[in-house]
Amino acid sequence: MTRSAHGDSAAFTHLVKAHSSALHGYFARRMPAVSEDLLAETWLQAFAARRTFDPARGSARGWLFGVAHNVLAQHLRRAGRTEPAPGPDVTDPWQVVDQRLDAAAMAPALRRALAELPAEERELLLLISWEQLTPSEAAAVVGIPAGTARSRLHRARGRLRDRLTLPRPAGRNLTAMGDLA
Repeated sequence: MTRSAHGDSAAFTHLVKAHSSALHGYFARRMPAVSEDLLAETWLQAFAARRTFDPARGSARGWLFGVAHNVLAQHLRRAGRTEPAPGPDVTDPWQVVDQRLDAAAMAPALRRALAELPAEERELLLLISWEQLTPSEAAAVVGIPAGTARSRLHRARGRLRDRLTLPRPAGRNLTAMGDLA
């Protein structure tokens, strides 16, 4: 980011190659119908604002997810909505996540439990679980202190844990916490 901010166009191209897949996943899990448009808008805004990147405040990845978060919020405001809620039509393209879930039994329950979380707790949890940001990076994305993010993340995980313990036919309990834990 720093090299890009100082006019090195190849450096920005490297950022696009390195982070497009993760940013696209962020949008695809929240707004699949417009994920491509949101990704393009994110890169336009990131390029325009690249000189505002401050490495002392966090990683380029965290900064880019902050831009993506703002692009999503702008899109939702224009559409008259305040938040995306994971719906039954949202699927996770990461097979490793699907493998950790007993998909047929757990996916609908997970989506319902995520939708029931307060918006900020859900966003923190998803930024950390799906987008692999650190709690500090996720806190910066949503604009709260890191300590507050950690306590809200703890609360969100507890709520999910309570909601996602399902009985199995053999009597053993099954949980879907995986990366969410």
